Amino acid sequence: MINKEKLLEISKKYGTPLYIYDGDLIKEQYSKLKKNLIYSKTKIFYAMKANYNPSILKLLKEEGASIDAVSPGDVLLALEVGFEKENILFTANRITEEEMHLVKSKGVLFNIGSIYDLESFGKNYPNSEVCIRFNPMVVAGENDQVITGGENSKFGIFIDEKEKVLEICEEYGLKIVGVHEHTGSGIPEAVQMMEGVKNILDFLNKEDFPDLRFVDFGGGFKVPYKPEEKEMDLEKFGKETSHLFEEFCKKFGKELEMYFEPGKFLVSESGHLLVKVVDIKRTPKKLLAGVNSGFPQLIRPMFYRAYHEIDNLSNTNNEKKKYDIVGNICESGDCFAWDRELPEIREGDLLDIRNAGAYCYAMGGQYNLRPMPPEVLVLEGKVELIRKGLTTEEMIEKIIEESKT
Repeated sequence: MINKEKLLEISKKYGTPLYIYDGDLIKEQYSKLKKNLIYSKTKIFYAMKANYNPSILKLLKEEGASIDAVSPGDVLLALEVGFEKENILFTANRITEEEMHLVKSKGVLFNIGSIYDLESFGKNYPNSEVCIRFNPMVVAGENDQVITGGENSKFGIFIDEKEKVLEICEEYGLKIVGVHEHTGSGIPEAVQMMEGVKNILDFLNKEDFPDLRFVDFGGGFKVPYKPEEKEMDLEKFGKETSHLFEEFCKKFGKELEMYFEPGKFLVSESGHLLVKVVDIKRTPKKLLAGVNSGFPQLIRPMFYRAYHEIDNLSNTNNEKKKYDIVGNICESGDCFAWDRELPEIREGDLLDIRNAGAYCYAMGGQYNLRPMPPEVLVLEGKVELIRKGLTTEEMIEKIIEESKT
């Protein structure tokens, strides 16, 4: 883990706000997952929507990861940084025909989760290989916005529509080489993920899926955000899933590959967003610490009411007080934490917003015309700037240039 002194040292060179990633921790998380998913034909597909910085993609490629892509942009970037087309799975979420043609031209396998898209794909590309995303009918996830299973989900084809899927595939000569399910993100208990695994395996058979090569169980591995939280018991989950899959393969009559698609688990804990306190304000009911960043640079607390641990790097010893940590955006909801106990915060202090490696920079934007921060990677003691932050002047010049017709 990157210590406080290193964070302060890096912030002096690059300023704030600043994203810092611990590359050694990313490697450690990948190794931990690989170690516990003990089935011999397991492949890990990094869900690059969590953090698409090219340096992080290259790091995970070197570790042996494949890519879970959810947009044409994901596919093009993964190819650009060196992933082979065979190691990219494209989950097609409500794509246009233009997007379909673009991705298909790259030779990447499609993971299709709706009857309409499957029929459209079949008409355009008969006799192709496909993966089918089924809804596992398990409701799980750390909040409503990241639940991807169950009867209200927009994701996946319902299991009871299997016959329709088989009819379409037969009509257009499509070969189902993979079956996919994803229950949700940040699932706290292994038993909830196991339910999704069992629901999918229970309805697969060789007669209906003779060309099957793999089953993909998605991601959703929990990481701890609060100090008292624990991550999922990976050892238990790995053993149970591997045993279950081995038994399934014997029954199926064919040794298949088992895929997983972690995103948050691999990169979340590696990330830090360093911000500077620019003012302290007392209201009749609150003590507010205002910082030089806002929700467009880390939206999870405002969007999900998500918790991120925050450390006062400049003052760790004093008596604690309760603060709302508020941002610099012209929105009342622009807040990183509410009623958070921290050592006394003073103007000029540096705060470390932790677990900022997943769905933070990747979900960022320039609302209120504030540029995104630079990004730094620390790997084997080496500090590297992996994305330059624009100055306000550079951002405006870019906007003007892009608007010219």
